[in-house]
Amino acid sequence: MSKIEKVLYTAKTHTSGGRDGTARSSDGRLDIDLSSPGSAGKGTNPEQLFAAGWSACFIGAMGLAARKLKVTLPPDLSVDAEVDLGTTGDAYLLGARLNVSLPGVQPDVARALVDAAHETCPYSKATRGNIEVEINLV
Repeated sequence: MSKIEKVLYTAKTHTSGGRDGTARSSDGRLDIDLSSPGSAGKGTNPEQLFAAGWSACFIGAMGLAARKLKVTLPPDLSVDAEVDLGTTGDAYLLGARLNVSLPGVQPDVARALVDAAHETCPYSKATRGNIEVEINLV
C-alpha cells in the first residue's frame, strides 16, 4: 500500500441518518438528502455519489494519459458509471462498470487511454482487487 506524501485536498462531510439521512460538506457546497437505492425517497444514494465521483476522476486521469500519449481528447468524451450494490450470502458487495465514450478516437488509442487512466485514477486504485470492475469502450 502506498502512503500519501503530500495531501492536496481533504474532503470533509458530516452524515447523519445513514442511507435515509443527510450529508453536508464542511464548505456547504454539498448538502443532500440520502435515500436507499430503489426507494421512493427524494435523495441520492452512496452508490450514485460513488459513480459520479469515480467517473469525474476517471475523465481527469484520461486527460493526464492523453497528454503523455500526445493525443487530443474529443470535447464530447463521457463516462457512464454503473455501480452495483449486491449480496453474496449475508455480505454486501459493490461491483462497477465504467462505459467510456471517446468519439472519433481510434479503438487502439482509446484502449491505451482507458488502460492508462485505470492505472492512475485514485478511485480505480482504491477499488483494484477489492471489487469487480469492467472498463468498456462504447
